[in-house]
Amino acid sequence: MPTFNAFQLKWIAIVGMVLNHISIAFDGVIPHWIDVPIFAAGGLTFPIMAYFAVEGYRHTRSLEQYTGRLALFGAIAIPFHALVFSGWGLNIMFTIIVGLFCLWLHDKMAKMRWQFWVLFAGLMGLMSWQPVHFDWSVIGVLMIVLAHVIPHETARRVAPPLIAAGAWLLPMMSDFDLASVSIFTLVFALGCVVAAGLLYLYNGERGKRMKWAFYIAYPAHLAAIGLVALAMDLVHLPPLPGFLSFLPWL
Repeated sequence: MPTFNAFQLKWIAIVGMVLNHISIAFDGVIPHWIDVPIFAAGGLTFPIMAYFAVEGYRHTRSLEQYTGRLALFGAIAIPFHALVFSGWGLNIMFTIIVGLFCLWLHDKMAKMRWQFWVLFAGLMGLMSWQPVHFDWSVIGVLMIVLAHVIPHETARRVAPPLIAAGAWLLPMMSDFDLASVSIFTLVFALGCVVAAGLLYLYNGERGKRMKWAFYIAYPAHLAAIGLVALAMDLVHLPPLPGFLSFLPWL
């Protein structure tokens, strides 16, 4: 059975991310039979990156520098993310930062486990309530935390993506009407399931180093996709939300 190293899995995640964002930005232009599978590819991305964010947390020499890099490239990507998604919000880099903070808090509260989970539940409630949207929102942070706290290695790779797949489908299936499930939601959830399979086949080897590849690729691909879509008059930079109206230069 073939296996994958970290380098290969991270590039699969990057390609899936690019394809998904092309689908979003060029919605209505791409033929449906192409649009559906390239949108589905996005389901691969965050489950893989969530697992490796935990690996980065466990092996980094400086959590401050790690989160600083995420914040820097996440901030660069904000206007291009708004362009592609037609709305302002905090991109996946900031979701990862919140997840890393929760891991740090979990380890600091090693002797106060139930207090941590109460605090975590409150933080997730605040994250879902506040007016700024996070990519993957609560389920994204939960995936990161589960990939850290589940003790069995195979389970901590496979369970978070499968839970994410269920989370995508559950609201659509709450009335048990399968006809109400969007094909895009269905295939995105399927992408999460495929990610679980790929992580199951992870051989534990790092492969080639790619420390800066994801950081650079994230804002760069959003800028390229967003600006091309803007030139084609497919997207427009949305107005600032009311609570950011004091930043007229953005």
